[in-house]
Amino acid sequence: MYATLKLTFEAKIATLTLSRPEKRNAICRALIDEFLAALKEVEDSPAQVLILEAEGKAFSGGLDLEDLKALVTHTAEENYQHSERIAKLFQSLYDFPKVTIAAVNGPAIAGGAGLATLCDFTLASTAASFGYTEVRIGFVPAIVSAFLIRQVRDRDARDLMLSGRIINAEEALRMGLVNEVIAPEELHSRARKLAEQLLENSPASLRATKALLRDYLRECILRDLRSGLETNAGMRQSADFKEGVQSFLERRKPRWSE
Repeated sequence: MYATLKLTFEAKIATLTLSRPEKRNAICRALIDEFLAALKEVEDSPAQVLILEAEGKAFSGGLDLEDLKALVTHTAEENYQHSERIAKLFQSLYDFPKVTIAAVNGPAIAGGAGLATLCDFTLASTAASFGYTEVRIGFVPAIVSAFLIRQVRDRDARDLMLSGRIINAEEALRMGLVNEVIAPEELHSRARKLAEQLLENSPASLRATKALLRDYLRECILRDLRSGLETNAGMRQSADFKEGVQSFLERRKPRWSE
């Protein structure tokens, strides 16, 4: 049914697996559309817990290379629409009414870091790494920042977004981006065990608690997402973004405009 991911159900646990290992599970338009469709399928199912996993060595390397190339030629309106799709993806995962667990097996970069850390629980393999690397290519982690600044300390958010550096699982744990760090061979079983523990709780209580947490921050997040969308779309029209993408594709150091 899906081309970029797999969705399975077992004993009230749904498992959504990113399935583009040859592309490091990069985020493309098809994956966004299928991810949103899969969330709706899980929401309408008897499943009470959703586990998010990935095939291959990477969790997600961020935006697909072909999509990145295309952004350089997009109009301001097209860039805004693309940013809206990313925002919808992140917000839909963050607001999902059932409990979510991310099992991060490897690198989660840029938009991939967003997917990995927007679940209710994030379990990280010792092989996992995280990075908001947008500034390296003349871009801004604008949309994910609406969520990141509510997950970690202000100083850590500034560190991650301004440096663009990649951190390991232990540092992500210290910052509060992940809940646990686990040996690679135990990641899947630990996610499954946590899901089974959650199933012991009242389903109605879990849904009500998630709705309560969502509503506390809803207006603030929507406001910040709107600001992020404008910043995102505007930066994509800049000379630095075009140079950053070109230098990335050519594997050379960027020559910034200032």
